[in-house]
Amino acid sequence: MSNNIDIEIKKLEDTAIVAFNTTSICDVSGIEKASAQIKQFIADNRPNKMVMDFTQVKFFTSQVLGLLLDLWRKLQASGGEVVISGINPQLHRVFKITNLDKIFRFFPDSESALKAFDSNTQTREG
Repeated sequence: MSNNIDIEIKKLEDTAIVAFNTTSICDVSGIEKASAQIKQFIADNRPNKMVMDFTQVKFFTSQVLGLLLDLWRKLQASGGEVVISGINPQLHRVFKITNLDKIFRFFPDSESALKAFDSNTQTREG
């Protein structure tokens, strides 16, 4: 049985916000479909920055870490960045254990992440 993962992708200027609207991300085929959907969005829209919003997520499998790393590589190749927002403390521990907390920046919510992108842009331009 396939468990589709409900994601919502929005674009604000050069930033994409990917919100996972599900509490559990563990179905392999669902993750593959979500991955394909996100990668197609990147190919079509070419965002420079991406916020991955995990506010509603309580559990995910290690395959999600692979997806995040793949997206990070894609955006970093063009000078972009992927950040994580709304991650709960238990899931954040997974990033620390795997040292992925050294690669990604974390924010309490998408709005904070967007503000950080804006302030980084202003700092770089100023």
